[in-house]
Amino acid sequence: MKDLVLTLIGPDRPGLVESLAKRVADHGGNWLESRMARLGGQFAGILRIEVPGDRVEALHAALAELEAEGLRVVAESGARPADADLQAMELELLGQDHPGIVRKVSEMLLGHGVNIAELTTDTVSAPMAGGLLFSAKARLHVPAGTDTDRLRRDLEKIADDLMVDLRLVQAVIGARARS
Repeated sequence: MKDLVLTLIGPDRPGLVESLAKRVADHGGNWLESRMARLGGQFAGILRIEVPGDRVEALHAALAELEAEGLRVVAESGARPADADLQAMELELLGQDHPGIVRKVSEMLLGHGVNIAELTTDTVSAPMAGGLLFSAKARLHVPAGTDTDRLRRDLEKIADDLMVDLRLVQAVIGARARS
């Protein structure tokens, strides 16, 4: 079996996921994991599948047919997740929305060698106060040996500068947040 990572985008409409799932299944593929959402009237997503090696080219051709339906799909070879010497942490952030929050936090994480494995952000109406609240949840892979106390202090300093609430906790690699 060969791992493939697919990215897709197209105008949202009923049946997009079914069209994609049908082509994957018709080529002996197995849908492993995905993240998909409607954003600004577009349906966008990323997914990881496995497919028999001798069916990859035929699947690529079948996925290209989806463009006629308005769905652009890009398929790239993937790799099975490696067991690395990492600590998994989860970061949650909430505060008044303003430009630069993701940039500042991601810049600081990079300075510590931290990889953002998964990131979900949203804006919601602030109850009572008006305006928008920005929320973010991130799954982080922190290199072994990282001074997590220093990482936490640096994040708290940025949270103060950005006037947001921030929480950083240990997580289990492989576990995913469930809604």
